Amino acid sequence: MSISELTTLLSSGVSVFEIFAGLLVVHLIYQRIRTRVKVYLLDFTCYRAPDSNRVPMSTLIETIYLDDKLDQESIDFQARILERSWLSNQTSIPRSLMEIPLKKSLSSVKIETMTTIFTSVEDLLRKNKLSPRSIDILITNCSLHSPSPSLSAMVINKFHMRSNIKSFNLSGMGCAAGILSVNLANDLLQAHRGSLALIVSTEALNTHWYIGKDRSMLLTNCLFRMGAAAVLMSSNDHDRDNAKYELLHVVRKNKAKDDRAYRCIYQDIDSDEKQGVSITKDVISVAGDMLKMNLTSLGPLVLPYLEQFQYVIQHILCKKLKIYESNSSYTPNFKTAFEHFCIHTGGRAVIQAMEMNLKLTKVDIEPSKMTLHRFGNTSSSSIWYALSYLEAKRRMKKGDRVLQIAFGSGFKCNSAVWRCIRKVEPNTENKWLDFIDSYPVDVPDSTNIRPG
Repeated sequence: MSISELTTLLSSGVSVFEIFAGLLVVHLIYQRIRTRVKVYLLDFTCYRAPDSNRVPMSTLIETIYLDDKLDQESIDFQARILERSWLSNQTSIPRSLMEIPLKKSLSSVKIETMTTIFTSVEDLLRKNKLSPRSIDILITNCSLHSPSPSLSAMVINKFHMRSNIKSFNLSGMGCAAGILSVNLANDLLQAHRGSLALIVSTEALNTHWYIGKDRSMLLTNCLFRMGAAAVLMSSNDHDRDNAKYELLHVVRKNKAKDDRAYRCIYQDIDSDEKQGVSITKDVISVAGDMLKMNLTSLGPLVLPYLEQFQYVIQHILCKKLKIYESNSSYTPNFKTAFEHFCIHTGGRAVIQAMEMNLKLTKVDIEPSKMTLHRFGNTSSSSIWYALSYLEAKRRMKKGDRVLQIAFGSGFKCNSAVWRCIRKVEPNTENKWLDFIDSYPVDVPDSTNIRPG
């Protein structure tokens, strides 16, 4: 405001106090707009199937042996993968996939998705004493089942949510869709301050259970299991006292422009016209490249300055001396930035690769390894099972930072960083709680499950 404008205001009868009060209000409004909106994770729940859905290794092998469409080589291949998978006899699949012959149908996959999604949402709303009509934003993600009406519409219909709810349904985004949904919720909560967002992550097994002989497609039958998670996020400052975590960063990277990366996880048909999801041998190499891309962007946001300085100096020395061997480069110590790690349970190879690349300890990978062992690869929801494990173990303390990281088709690597804002005690809805005292368990690198 210029001197002449101020003089005009004073001469018109406006007091100095009124001018000052007006400027103060404008300043406060500007500060509020400019200040980053904080986004909180209030709570989440994971789905645990009833014991009737449990598929022991022996049962699965027996089902495979009784499938007259498979040759002996395909049967032996799946048995070898299962024996080295780290999966236990407690993982679950839909009842429709236990029938002989397998029952693949639209009605079966509808029952599966309604069961996992509705149960997760009901548990979360009941646990937090929330009305479905209080939800402002709804995001559902399921990679291989995308019906019409959408899964998000199915949730709105079931729980009678408001007509003006902002709903989104994500499909085809793979196992990284859980963090992708967090990123979308964060953007929407930033734009619509004071809102409440519900994320539902799941995968439908009935849709992509493969009944052919292509080995790259048989892998999914050995690894993927039944699961889902419902997550409640808020950008309302009044929710901070009830929140568990604050979202600090989300980093998303994809390499879809590269054909090798694009096709390493690919839904297709085999030579016999049977549909499945192919996982090629390139997936671990591509995942390693994507991990480096993601951490290169994440590092400057989370690493202490000393770690960043050491990395830069080492990088310059390697270039000067023309040293390009991977073992000569300095790997930042991400344990200086995080107390906990929730790695997507894509399989034994994924967890071991993360352990090696980030130089993690057995304790660091324990939540993900135990999640893979107890629940299998539950796709986009697996990172929430790992976080639930940490809560059940009472390891989440105020101020702790946790990294969630997941890989998915496309190829994608997404990461989310949370800070615990209060000591988290597990409640009765924690799906690990009634057997958490028996964990961690010793997971053998190989077991014998074949008859004879």
